[in-house]
Amino acid sequence: MHHKILRAKIHRATVTATDLEYVGSITIDQALMDAAGLLPNECVLVADLSNGTRHWTYAIPGPRGKGTICINGAAAHLVSVGDKVIIMCFGYFTPEEAASAKPKLVLVDERNRALKLL
Repeated sequence: MHHKILRAKIHRATVTATDLEYVGSITIDQALMDAAGLLPNECVLVADLSNGTRHWTYAIPGPRGKGTICINGAAAHLVSVGDKVIIMCFGYFTPEEAASAKPKLVLVDERNRALKLL
C-alpha cells in the first residue's frame, strides 16, 4: 500500500494574473517551482484563501524571478488577481518512505519571492 502525502507547498502566494483563454494549468515562477521541487506538468492542488475554492490542475513554469502566479483556463473563474493561494503537491510513498517524508514548504513575500524554506 502507498500513502498519499504532502510533498511540497508554496504558501500564501499572490495571484498575479488570470487567463481564461489559456488551455488549463497554473503558471508558477520557475524560481518558486525549483524551490518547492515542482516539475513541469506536475499535478497540484490550488486552495484560494480569499474565497475557499480549491481546484486541481498542473504546473507550468513561468519566467524566473518575475513572481508570476497565473491561474489559467476554466479555473480563472475561481480566483481573482490579488487572492492568496496555497499550491500543494502530493506524492505516493511506501509506509517506510512516509515515516520519514518531509515536505518542502516555501513561504513567499508579497512579490512571490521565496522568503523561507521549511
